[in-house]
Amino acid sequence: METLLEVKNLKKFYNHQHMVLNGINFKIQKSEVVVILGPSGCGKSTFLRCLNGLENIQDGEIIFNGQTISSPKTNWNQIRQKIGMVFQSYDLFPHMDVMENILLGPLRVQKRQKAEVSKQALSLLRRVGLESKQHAYPRELSGGQKQRVAIVRALCMQPEIILFDEVTASLDPEMVKEVLEVILELAKEGMSMIIVTHEMKFAQAVADRIVFFDGGVIIEENNAKDFFATPRSQRAKKFLDIFKFLGGF
Repeated sequence: METLLEVKNLKKFYNHQHMVLNGINFKIQKSEVVVILGPSGCGKSTFLRCLNGLENIQDGEIIFNGQTISSPKTNWNQIRQKIGMVFQSYDLFPHMDVMENILLGPLRVQKRQKAEVSKQALSLLRRVGLESKQHAYPRELSGGQKQRVAIVRALCMQPEIILFDEVTASLDPEMVKEVLEVILELAKEGMSMIIVTHEMKFAQAVADRIVFFDGGVIIEENNAKDFFATPRSQRAKKFLDIFKFLGGF
């Protein structure tokens, strides 16, 4: 398989002393789905933000399609067109309707034709069951609907990989199901994805591989089936036991 994104010895710290990520080595292949698990504060979301250029790194390399993108000279606006990201907080512009939110990036950043992008946006909205909401404003949408719009917005940029950062964390159970179904469909279609989540059943269903973080390092990685059935590290076992106790999977 062809490596799409690779990270070598990535280090991230704040205020020159608080180490958040300590020597991360990571790869994802084309069409692979990697789910990152771990306790709160272990560096999962920071790792995604580093991959998208939203956080500076202090050491190491990020390589995308064979090109080192962790250089100070990197044009992140260009890279983010290929490395899409969907956040927990949706980040939709409240003064724009759904279609305007989706079209903004492709028209302004990619300079594509409005007719072409509008056709693509409508097709994607239809796929996620929101075609009728194309002229609605964010305040008129539920949390699950906003998150599906955010996913469509990312897809309209035609990325090669999408990063999902706890996209269901602020949703109620019904809305969680709506969003996770969309992501599962993308996985079936071969979209490369890195997903940070606390939804264990979803992680089991969608992941080709699980990477378990703790304390800013990768403690364990394995295929999803073996990780959940027989975790190798005591730390991962303890983490999963808590979710089992709480009925999480």
